[in-house]
Amino acid sequence: MPYERNPPTDTLLALSGDVLVVARRAPLPCRVRRVPANPYLRLLATPGARAFTAGNLLARLPMGMFSVSAVIMVAGAHGSYALAGAVTATGLAATAVVAPWTARLVDRYGQARIAVPATAVAVLGSLALVLCVHYDAPVWTLFAAYAATATTPNTGGMSRARWAHLHRGDPAALHTANSFEQAADELCFMLGPVLAAVLCGALFPEAGTLTGAVLLMTGILVFAAQRATEPPVAPRATTSAGSPLRSPGMPALLAVFLATGAVFGSMEVVTIAHAGGAVLALQAAGSCVAGLVYGSRRPAGDVRRRLLCCLTGMTALMSLPLLAATTTGALPVLAGCLLLAGAATAPTMVTGMTLIQRLTPRGQLNEGMTLAVTAMLGGIAAGSAAGGWLAQHLGTVTGYAAPLCAAALALVLAAAGARAPRG
Repeated sequence: MPYERNPPTDTLLALSGDVLVVARRAPLPCRVRRVPANPYLRLLATPGARAFTAGNLLARLPMGMFSVSAVIMVAGAHGSYALAGAVTATGLAATAVVAPWTARLVDRYGQARIAVPATAVAVLGSLALVLCVHYDAPVWTLFAAYAATATTPNTGGMSRARWAHLHRGDPAALHTANSFEQAADELCFMLGPVLAAVLCGALFPEAGTLTGAVLLMTGILVFAAQRATEPPVAPRATTSAGSPLRSPGMPALLAVFLATGAVFGSMEVVTIAHAGGAVLALQAAGSCVAGLVYGSRRPAGDVRRRLLCCLTGMTALMSLPLLAATTTGALPVLAGCLLLAGAATAPTMVTGMTLIQRLTPRGQLNEGMTLAVTAMLGGIAAGSAAGGWLAQHLGTVTGYAAPLCAAALALVLAAAGARAPRG
């Protein structure tokens, strides 16, 4: 097993009168620090990593809770899922506009100085939504309150920025870190909706939103308190140079994220319409496991070529749910196909985020990764609309063509942008 030793003892020189005195320090006890063989244990052995990871996971879990909690709460009070969907869609649109500006402020002034007040505003928006629903306030207040949650900082992006700072110059460790973060995303978005539904059903409709607000604020406070691992603030000239959108190759890569988001959005809606929401968790489970396995392997070859390979695999695997729904229609077969289809999504996202970090200037990492997340959210919204329209008018079986087409589009866009200048 690898180990590290103390440096050798030093020789001390002193001048006493005309005599040069040479002495040697007493030998220090040899301390051996064992380095874990598992790449994820090595990653978490980085000083300060466990503390900011714990805070980040606490803050990230509510990201899968808020929308489900809002739908249950608003629909229960007003008896309209259309109104509940419109409220959450407004919050998504506001996030797409506000999140890049919040990330730019994080790059310019530091994570702790911006993330804590931005989260406080978002938490106040969630609490305002609870009060508006509870006291039957006018409908427009629901939209205004939920739009205020758009200031929530991109906790996943901030965590990836810390890993990029701690392991700069070590592509293998950064590859493992990105895989770990993607698996954490999948886990939180898999457990968050379940936790929200249980809380709202077992306690009261507002319980999911209130619990999510407490977890979010607590997690951000713990995360921001870890100042030793926080990336240094970039020089003003770097953060004022303009958006990372101007980086060569970035627009084409964001288009790939947009199409990849459409894969997720359309698959979610079509699967819920075809077989219910429980079986959908298998796709997230497959993605989580595949992401961890992918991160334990050393990255091989050029990152652009790896992205093309991942997108090719995702396109091929996205055909499996369509084949299962068209041929057998058996739920166990569809469940197995969803598990396999999910296995390609995490490696694709990990490789895409690695390329985002390569193309983005070092002082604008938070903004660059937030732009990628924003593009993916826009794709999720578009894919949800397309998948819902196909399922409604042409049937749920035909609806499974939507994620397949979106994956093929992402592959074509990546191939077209493969000749962009390297970051």
